[in-house]
Amino acid sequence: MVRLTDAWQEVLQRRANNTQTGAYPQPVSDLLGQMSAAAVLMQANIKFNGALVLQVFGDGPVKLSVVEVQPDFGFRATATVQGEVSPQLSLSQMVNQNNEGRCAITLDPLERLPGQQPYQGVVPLFDDHKEKIENFSEVLEHYMLQSEQLDTTLVLAANSQVAAGLLIQRLPMEGEGNLAGRYDSVERESALGRDEDYKRISILSKSLKPEELLGLDVNTILHRLFWEEPLLRFEPRLGESVPRFHCSCSRERVGRMIKGLGVEEAESILSERESIEVGCEFCGKQYHFDPVDAASLFTQTDISPPAGPAVH
Repeated sequence: MVRLTDAWQEVLQRRANNTQTGAYPQPVSDLLGQMSAAAVLMQANIKFNGALVLQVFGDGPVKLSVVEVQPDFGFRATATVQGEVSPQLSLSQMVNQNNEGRCAITLDPLERLPGQQPYQGVVPLFDDHKEKIENFSEVLEHYMLQSEQLDTTLVLAANSQVAAGLLIQRLPMEGEGNLAGRYDSVERESALGRDEDYKRISILSKSLKPEELLGLDVNTILHRLFWEEPLLRFEPRLGESVPRFHCSCSRERVGRMIKGLGVEEAESILSERESIEVGCEFCGKQYHFDPVDAASLFTQTDISPPAGPAVH
């Protein structure tokens, strides 16, 4: 389970303080909060030494939603909105109007080997019958079943104060049987969703209401859901290992981006305004490069090692 409070409120406050964009519409902030809780849960589950990036590419007014979680649970989130988003809009109306929306999960290792590319899996925002999915938790459940062949139950909720999530996942079939070749791929796939213990735990989890997930403490939730089950709870994360807002933007990275545009493009921008201004969509920080700053980008020698492939 995860409950994001101060860190989630900081994400929303930074967006509200951005004079160019203003605060997120409520349905957008709810979606981004659910994505944030889910991304932190997945990072904790797989213990990946690199960035886990969860993205939704939309074909409605919400064009892109992104959450990035580092191994130490520093995370950042943003969404690009074009057009009006009324409070009544559903998930499909926001991001999947024409059934062309997509959800992507990218794993970008901190220390890539030469030629190594980030891993990315992409799924549509509809089910096997081409029906639009209206709960983001179901999108990720579908992803895990398709890509990892693991039964997964997710309960997600968010408001302006809390982004929270509960992840239930059935462990793979016993390793001894797999190693002995007792199960082939067909048998493993046919067993998905048929474990009675998992079904019971999943049904109990799905009974959790959003207001309970957002308003109750962890012990109360676990007792309400699983009071008849044997339960072993590990110590919660404390100190520096708890999820927190963290943005990795810097003037150096923005400078490399401007340099990548080329001299002509930079000069074209400066012919129309006094400086090149770049704002970070995650934290809202503004970077300014006047003509002297911009010129220095193209004259200085870059002695740093070449960067790996970019992840978009």
